[in-house]
Amino acid sequence: MAPKKLPAAAKKVEKVVNPVYEKRPKQFGIGGALPPKKDLSRFRKVPQGVRIQRQKRILKQRLKVPPSIHQFSKTLDKNLATGLFKMLLKYRPEDKAEKKDRLLKRAQDEADGKTPELKKPIVVKYGLDHVTYLIEQRKAQLVVIAHDVDPIELVVWLPALCRKMEIPYCIVKGKARLGSIVHKKTSSVLCLTSVKNEDKMELSKILEAIKANFNDKFDETRKKWGGGVMGSKSLAKTKAKEKVLAKEAAQRMAA
Repeated sequence: MAPKKLPAAAKKVEKVVNPVYEKRPKQFGIGGALPPKKDLSRFRKVPQGVRIQRQKRILKQRLKVPPSIHQFSKTLDKNLATGLFKMLLKYRPEDKAEKKDRLLKRAQDEADGKTPELKKPIVVKYGLDHVTYLIEQRKAQLVVIAHDVDPIELVVWLPALCRKMEIPYCIVKGKARLGSIVHKKTSSVLCLTSVKNEDKMELSKILEAIKANFNDKFDETRKKWGGGVMGSKSLAKTKAKEKVLAKEAAQRMAA
């Protein structure tokens, strides 16, 4: 038997190197070239406060939320909220500097023998206890509640009290935004007891829209639960299980 012929060795083709451009590979050691940029967002340490906020948000999506708490996720729409805050800004209470000037002026008038003006200004009322008292006395015309009060138990009963007393109420975004109106860092609730004659027409329009969105929708909100939204991985697993079950059912039907 004749021996098998070995395949001819492939000829090595020499690569032509341009002497002008010398190949200099990067050295990434100490004192060498800088390494290429990587996406390090997964490796950075997130501050504890931010981490807790994110975990809380996810938990609120996953867990079932009762209607009394879920109603705080339904806030006033942007256009109506803008009109409301414009109205509230007109009736801001005085800050420390304004109060000091007023008292100095009053003292000066008393020293000169003049009768000082003691007319009570129309301003926004704030503070949970004070606003609750005004609601119970039916003096409040409009109650504005922040959606992000923590703990929520502080204000969770307030919408029910407003409905019982037949006082228009609304839930708006931001305790910090409410606080800026009354010269504080945050404020959980504000209320209007009266307005000037020139603003009565505008207030009546706002009250009408707020009643339609909140007071009149009580039967709807008290039955609506929140949460129960699962993550992408959990949804994928559920879909896969459903497919398997559907396939088994089809096979049983065929047999």
